[in-house]
Amino acid sequence: MSRRVSGLQREVLQLYRQCIRAAHTKPKDNQPRFLKYIRSEFGQYKDLPRKEFSTIEHLLRVGHKRLEMYSAPELKDIH
Repeated sequence: MSRRVSGLQREVLQLYRQCIRAAHTKPKDNQPRFLKYIRSEFGQYKDLPRKEFSTIEHLLRVGHKRLEMYSAPELKDIH
């Protein structure tokens, strides 16, 4: 039996997928570094309680800003 996903959880998953897609637009040699960074950033908060709405909303805003910044075509690598 699967649990229903809340709207906020759906937003987090959507942001994660957008980040992964953006990483795949980068040069092949640099993609693993982008993917590792994305996984570590999301992994930091995997145990955050579902009821921490303000924290989750804040992290979503930060995540969207970073996605916009890292999606820039001129950005080729991340360290």
